[in-house]
Amino acid sequence: MCGIVGYIGNKSAKEVLLSGLKNLEYRGYDSSGLAFLQNGKIEIIKSVGKISNLEKKLESMELDDYTMGIAHTRWATHGGATLLNAHPHQVGDITLVHNGIIENVDVLKEELKHEGICFQSETDTEVIAVLLNKYLEKDVLKSINQVMNKLKGSFALGIIVKSQDHRLYVVKKDSPLVIGVGEGETFFASDITAINTYTNDFIFLDEGEIAEITKEDVIVYSNLHKVEKKVNTIHVEAQDKDKNGFEHFMLKEIYEEPSVLENTLKKYLDDFKQVPNLSKYEEIHIVACGSAMYAGMIGKTLLEEEANTKSIVEVASEYRYKKNIYNVKTLVILVSQSGETADTIAALRKAKENGQDTLAVVNVKTSTIAREADQCIFIEAGEEIAVATTKAYMLQVAVLSLLALKLSYDKKIVTDIDSYLSDFKKIPGFVKNVIDKESICQKIAKEIYRCEDVFFIGRKIDYAICLEGSLKLKEVSYIHSEAYQAGELKHGTISLIEKGTPVFGIITDKTIAEKTISNIIEVTARGAKKILITTDDLNQSMDGDLSVATINQFLQPLLIVPILQLIAYHTAKLRNCDIDKPKNLAKSVTVE
Repeated sequence: MCGIVGYIGNKSAKEVLLSGLKNLEYRGYDSSGLAFLQNGKIEIIKSVGKISNLEKKLESMELDDYTMGIAHTRWATHGGATLLNAHPHQVGDITLVHNGIIENVDVLKEELKHEGICFQSETDTEVIAVLLNKYLEKDVLKSINQVMNKLKGSFALGIIVKSQDHRLYVVKKDSPLVIGVGEGETFFASDITAINTYTNDFIFLDEGEIAEITKEDVIVYSNLHKVEKKVNTIHVEAQDKDKNGFEHFMLKEIYEEPSVLENTLKKYLDDFKQVPNLSKYEEIHIVACGSAMYAGMIGKTLLEEEANTKSIVEVASEYRYKKNIYNVKTLVILVSQSGETADTIAALRKAKENGQDTLAVVNVKTSTIAREADQCIFIEAGEEIAVATTKAYMLQVAVLSLLALKLSYDKKIVTDIDSYLSDFKKIPGFVKNVIDKESICQKIAKEIYRCEDVFFIGRKIDYAICLEGSLKLKEVSYIHSEAYQAGELKHGTISLIEKGTPVFGIITDKTIAEKTISNIIEVTARGAKKILITTDDLNQSMDGDLSVATINQFLQPLLIVPILQLIAYHTAKLRNCDIDKPKNLAKSVTVE
């Protein structure tokens, strides 16, 4: 969600901070701001809207001499997108930026109001600044620690103290934060990508730690006691932030799917033994949010149908709070593109507290989930700029499919493994052939883009595919879209079908195809506009709108995915939507 950056050194802080904010744009935001300190003078500049608006304000200001500052991109939570609510927030001698959410803000605010304090903004962040200023003593660390103990929720803080223009303070609790170490300069950020152009050396804070930062040193404290921290050298590949001729990043990233599939799968297909052996587990829990959870539903179906292993899929925000019964040997698989999804991190920690083994399927190698899980499988998606995931979701499905195949092989259910591995090696080419059907997807988009209600129906694994197709459409086009199990139509859903209502039917599972076809006939009889997507062999007896090659059951979903992504993309384009940055959405959801 929000992004924070800080710098102290010898360079122009304005240039470093602006560069960091631009690198964090993909996370989503609706306002931004910077604060600088020099010779006891604090300068704060804020803007609503795009970072380019902030840059325009900065053009007329002489700020190049400042070598210390903090910056923030805000995604509105407490209070709307206004200058007063934008960060940084200043109260007395304290100026700070905050990523996270304070859950007991109302209680704290009422207490402070009774003391006669007036608030200028609607944010929870201003409450932190008020408390820090109230308790500020000569021992700044003690003051910060005192305030931390009053806060409930998640927070990564970057703090300037007016009287100390040679140091910054940072705090981490349940929100991502990394410190970058350079020669005569130090950085901090909520994401390595904000600062990796300046350094390859990073320090990761643990929960509840405070760091005192100067341009020459980083001192970390836990409960006010100094702790030694390892400096990790990490070479992050430069990411391609250009559209390379594509109109939108979303379309570019769909077209990258064949190459990222090849990059991710290659080492496992060259040496199948590198795929973890899960045969000792009697039950598998897949925990994730959003698209990652829908990838998990495809994985669950394959694990149960093809590997005879009981599996459940839980949305992380429920899993972290519900009573989970671990009465058999259980593996918890956490799926997250960013590796910083707050609810998924909490679910991971809950599983570990209960003594369960954990396996992460994650894109960002330096993320919290990657560092804390027992095992990791990394997807090689590179950076996804578009907020709505495409290539990362595709890779999550591919990895879960590979795990299901390996488990089936280890349990001696699948025996002709070479033919399956051969298909996996060919899958990038199959996906490219599907993407080449873009013109058909454009045609379907033209038929639905004026509609305000769309439905997706399918059964078993096809239902799991429908969920992601529906989500992608609503995310980028703002059309109300729902996915239902086809067998549930008569239990209420069919009452919503009107003349001309688009209903997508996804049919790839031969064992249940006739049942779904009968449901398609039912909605068509009530005036629905059916859009049937199926496989080449099944389409011989259907009047499908689009069909894909028939391939083995572990890989078939991967050929439907890009079709639904392309339909969503072209529908959004026809509706003149901001495709790469849909309203109200953020790339990395780091708060509950």
